[in-house]
Amino acid sequence: MVRLPQRGCESFKKAAIVNIMRHLALSFWFIISFSWSASLPGAKDNRDHSILDLDRIYKSSDFQNRRYSAQWGAEGARYTVWEKTKAVKKGRDLVEYDAKSGARTILIPAASLIPKGSSTPLKVENFAFLEESSLVLIYTNSKRVWRRNTRGDYWVLDQSIQRLRQLGADNPPASLMFAKLSPDGRRAAYVQNRNIYLEDLDTGRITPLTTDKSPEVINGTFDWVYEEEFGLRDGFQWSPDGQQIAFWQIDTSGVRSFPLVNNTAGLYPRLTHIKYPKVGERNPASRIGVIDISSRDIKWMQIPGDPRDHYLARMQWAGNSHELIIQQLNRLQNTNRLLLADIESGKLSLMHLEQDKTWVDIHDELFWVDNQHQQCTWISEQDGWRHIYLASRDGSPLTRVTRGPFDVIRLLHVDQCKGQLFFLASPHNATQRFLYRIQSDGTQLQRVTPREASGSHQYQISPDGKWAIHRWSCFDQPTKVNLVLLENHEPQKTLEENAVLTAAVEKLQRTPTRFIRVDIGNGVELDGWCIRPPHMEPGRRYPLLVYVYGEPAGQTVRDAWNRNHLWHWMLAQQGYVIMSFDNRGTPAPRGRAWRKCVYRQIGILAPQDQAAAVRSVLKSYPYLDSQRVGIWGWSGGGSMSLNAIFKFPEIYRAAIAIAPVPNQRYYDTIYQERYMGLPSQNENGFLKGSPIHYAHQLQGELLLIHGTGDDNCHYQTTELLINELVRHNKPFRMMAYPDRSHSIREGKNTTRHLRSLMTSFLHECLPAGPMPSPE
Repeated sequence: MVRLPQRGCESFKKAAIVNIMRHLALSFWFIISFSWSASLPGAKDNRDHSILDLDRIYKSSDFQNRRYSAQWGAEGARYTVWEKTKAVKKGRDLVEYDAKSGARTILIPAASLIPKGSSTPLKVENFAFLEESSLVLIYTNSKRVWRRNTRGDYWVLDQSIQRLRQLGADNPPASLMFAKLSPDGRRAAYVQNRNIYLEDLDTGRITPLTTDKSPEVINGTFDWVYEEEFGLRDGFQWSPDGQQIAFWQIDTSGVRSFPLVNNTAGLYPRLTHIKYPKVGERNPASRIGVIDISSRDIKWMQIPGDPRDHYLARMQWAGNSHELIIQQLNRLQNTNRLLLADIESGKLSLMHLEQDKTWVDIHDELFWVDNQHQQCTWISEQDGWRHIYLASRDGSPLTRVTRGPFDVIRLLHVDQCKGQLFFLASPHNATQRFLYRIQSDGTQLQRVTPREASGSHQYQISPDGKWAIHRWSCFDQPTKVNLVLLENHEPQKTLEENAVLTAAVEKLQRTPTRFIRVDIGNGVELDGWCIRPPHMEPGRRYPLLVYVYGEPAGQTVRDAWNRNHLWHWMLAQQGYVIMSFDNRGTPAPRGRAWRKCVYRQIGILAPQDQAAAVRSVLKSYPYLDSQRVGIWGWSGGGSMSLNAIFKFPEIYRAAIAIAPVPNQRYYDTIYQERYMGLPSQNENGFLKGSPIHYAHQLQGELLLIHGTGDDNCHYQTTELLINELVRHNKPFRMMAYPDRSHSIREGKNTTRHLRSLMTSFLHECLPAGPMPSPE
């Protein structure tokens, strides 16, 4: 039975019933006709390809995005791609192309990748050439560890003698991590069972380099929180001379475990315990050591401070084999020390100290700008904008490279020969991305992406800085890939047109997406986008669905292709207007103040901005129905959706909150403390920013969705919210997906089921289609 929203007059209810019945009739007719025509043997495809439905989006191949994956060679003028071959069944050759001439050479034929005793070549998931060597390291048969497939099998192909052998062949399948060949090609190192091992490629002899037996000590890789919040998984590096290995060691002893319960694993539940430090709780300790390969001795770097109240967020060799560069954050993450470590003595010197009253960022954009490795790039917001500076090895003050009221979004490449730096920026439109270059002395700033180009552009630049694999898309246009000569951005070759996907998108009934600026008062404007129904009736009003994330970790308003647009376009075809707004605090390139004004106010300022944006568009766009406003989001967006419907019940009639964190005190240390500080120092902020404390204000329709196996935003937090809603006698709906992770994608038909659930909820609680304007 359809349950109507409790608010609204009888005319609204009658109109809602008419719209629901009309939609159900259309949906029923479409499903029957689709199923009947599709089931006939040899039947023609008589579907209307202008219409979207859930099966087309989530079960068909209509909208497959063809990705183009390539790697530049060390010399810079050649790139490699894997291509299907007819010579070997299910095989792919590794092919090299000369960027200038287009000449094609097969570097590794598929036949070379067939292990002894097998008829099928390895399915290559990643590979690495050893420079000036015939050796190639092959990664295959990968398995998922937390977010990524970082455990698998490694094989070494010696092209000179056509020999293929597996590393750690006597170990269980898919048990090695992050294997790397030594620079001299004689050995390989890898992680297994939290320790680092060395394997001699000639003899096959395996030697442990670390021998910790405790499950709480992790060498060469990371625990859950370091991976989730710092993006760290691979935790060791060979020195350039191949005589040493630098590595992280994580000690999780004393960190409390969080149990995940899998009730569907068998007759009895299966428990998995994860070391998960929640806000204000004890952190893992980390340290960095250097292993001498010949002696197996470990030298530990003398890093200052309590290792449980500091983070070692980045580490790399400092352009030589006797020094390391380390980025160390304090627990509040408002100080980043760029440290230079002498591996012989273990002593450190300070290259640069980055501080902020809010938080500072870690950087992966550290490039040497000279062959002597005396200066490296550094990113700082010290003047209010994200700019490039040069940091000196001797610790002298930073030298500025870029300047002006714009953000450097990402530094991509440094051309040491020409003294040029290439970076992404978009000074006039925070939703787009373009390539710029500048001399290292700060002169000759130039936009490389053509002026007439729009959308978002990504570049994979060759080592010599002359060529780039260029990827371009916009909101309504799937990604295209071409090879360009960077000097004048001259297209040389189309690498991937995505013609089939583009044609499918062009056939859809839809209106072009509009990018808007929304005035929310006090001189603040938010970027947004708007998807409208393809055939709107004049003088009628349509429901508004807001898609939100809103936290510092993500930006939703981007002029770039995303497959998730398809579900929104489907809803638009059914009679919804969909909008999204980037509130203050999102990582848009709009300056430090824009991003960091939310410090200690996560869940407080952003919902206010979102509500103000909805009020503004309701006034500006007469076709929006103020009585039919909904919001949905995932993860941080799920939390934002809860804050919206709880704190502003007069605005939002319905909300879908997927995998939220209703109480910030239950999330991890690194993320939540970065933006909110310690709970002992910001008790009021944690209280006001957590939607659970406003559950008693719920008036509209709420759908909660969570995976019970979510290791990130725990199902526990949704259960706590359920208790609070029950305590206040608030009706709501919920769906728990057994043993699904944060992405809720495991198991057959899960994604299709989830989207069907969301769609049905919207049709019932936020009726689709036009309704008369009030008299």
